[in-house]
Amino acid sequence: MSSEEKITILKQELEQLKSKSDRLESENAWLKYKLEDLKRRIFGVKSERFVPQDPNQPTLFELPEEERNEKPAEFETVTRKKPEQKKKQPLRMEIPAHLPRRTEVIEPENLPEGAKKIGELITENLEYEEANIFVRQIIRPKYIIEQNDEETRIVVAELPSLPIPKGNAGASMLAHIIISKYVDHLPLYRQAQIFKRQQLQIAESTLGGWFKGTCTLIEPLYEALKNKIFSCDYLQADETPIPVLTNDKPGSTHKGYHWVYYDPLRKLVLFDYQKSRGREGPDELLKDFSGYLQTDGYNAYNNLKNQANITQLACMAHARRKFEHAKDNEPALVNEALKMFGELYDIEREARETSLSYDAIKELRQQKAKPVLEKIKAWLDEHLLTVLPKSALGNAIAYTLHLWSRLIRYIEDGRFQVDNNLIENSIRPVALGRKNYLFAGSHEAAQNAAMIYSLLATCKINNVEPHAWLKEILTILPDCPANMLHELLPVQN
Repeated sequence: MSSEEKITILKQELEQLKSKSDRLESENAWLKYKLEDLKRRIFGVKSERFVPQDPNQPTLFELPEEERNEKPAEFETVTRKKPEQKKKQPLRMEIPAHLPRRTEVIEPENLPEGAKKIGELITENLEYEEANIFVRQIIRPKYIIEQNDEETRIVVAELPSLPIPKGNAGASMLAHIIISKYVDHLPLYRQAQIFKRQQLQIAESTLGGWFKGTCTLIEPLYEALKNKIFSCDYLQADETPIPVLTNDKPGSTHKGYHWVYYDPLRKLVLFDYQKSRGREGPDELLKDFSGYLQTDGYNAYNNLKNQANITQLACMAHARRKFEHAKDNEPALVNEALKMFGELYDIEREARETSLSYDAIKELRQQKAKPVLEKIKAWLDEHLLTVLPKSALGNAIAYTLHLWSRLIRYIEDGRFQVDNNLIENSIRPVALGRKNYLFAGSHEAAQNAAMIYSLLATCKINNVEPHAWLKEILTILPDCPANMLHELLPVQN
């Protein structure tokens, strides 16, 4: 074998080794990203805030080996007595004026005759009483009317419509049970324990029956909400998992999903339960929808049957989050990207704080946000070919570029939101509920929960007190005509 042939073989082996090294480096970066992402999910604090890290300030893990292993220097200990400082007295909470007052007057003992009152000292303390459970006793007197010798008639007032026919739970009790479960996240068995302490024995099964009856009553109102929310031309959508007990194996759960739709303009929220995360759910609900749909990058939204009538927007917060997850791998480059995302959110903050009209918001975005978006696009194109595709940063860049046309669409209309954070706020009660009652008892129960979440989330976003509203509509619903149901929705007109 000639020397030239040996050199050729060695060059080929070198190229193979280089290719293998590049592949291993890429796989190593990907594994590091997944490890850091797992650490963040387990131990990290969920926050959208960004504080740039000083590149000249190394972390513990960036210190040279000799510095990490270096023994601490010995110093002479000097004890110095700190000067005594006066403790700051905590400010007393101001008692709200709207709370009812129960007055108690205490007169001095052995007050001599002729003493003149020159004023009074008033001391206020907060007190608490347990729930005031009472029985509403409806008495309907019976009367006999004798019309003639052969005919008599008995007259009695008609019984008012009850939330649950032949049930013995009134509207206020049913409202309390539902608010306790879905706002205060108290499972039914804990509520039964609380009632027991109040000398009221209510079986958990009875509470469950009352809840189911309430869901049957409010279902027409839920359908009215569904019809109203899909009549708009701008929606946000997201989904969240919910464990559901199945009959296949005792104790086993099925991973179902609550699909959530939000109308930002009229402040309406709708939860819809589906057994899977496939596109079947949004296909059905969005079949007649025409307008703008804002989502994350999940593929189920990309292949809707009604896609021709839907223009999609993407969520800027999801794109920003991808870069946040890459901070540990490429801190300098990630800080550059996050700083530019921060500029976009500063512009949105300016629009909110100045209470601009939709037209003014559009103009502001065209003037200030559009140049920032162009700067971000140039930065993404520049670094697309310089970072490892399988790295966390490479994944963030690819994700953002893939959705770019949808991400920048929000500047075309002042009505559009920059992200889906508002709908994510509506989903949070579901996550809290999972921690307390762990799962839904059946697919029917999961859909019942979706109805309750829809109405209560709409209450929250419209600043409507949920217990008072629910008590009122449970009183009205039994006699409410179908064409008047939309007037009962918890929205501010």
